[in-house]
Amino acid sequence: MDAAAKQKTNTKAVIGLTAGITSLLIPALGLFLGVAAIIFSVIAKNEIRRVGENGEGLATAGLVCGIVAIVLQFLLIVIGFLSIYNAPSM
Repeated sequence: MDAAAKQKTNTKAVIGLTAGITSLLIPALGLFLGVAAIIFSVIAKNEIRRVGENGEGLATAGLVCGIVAIVLQFLLIVIGFLSIYNAPSM
């Protein structure tokens, strides 16, 4: 077994990716899970650089998914407020 096969995948990178994907799929929790995905992914990227574990791609994907989820949540909130504000009054 060579050295590359013995390296483990960073757990925080896996958690960041899972939270990022979930934040895209569950709109009600998207904002909170998106923030969690960003936090876990940034911590994972720092640990991966320092320790040399696998999972750089997972952490990057979690970071991107978390950012996209937060942007989508803010867009949904803005659209909701605009639709309420511009709704015809009875």
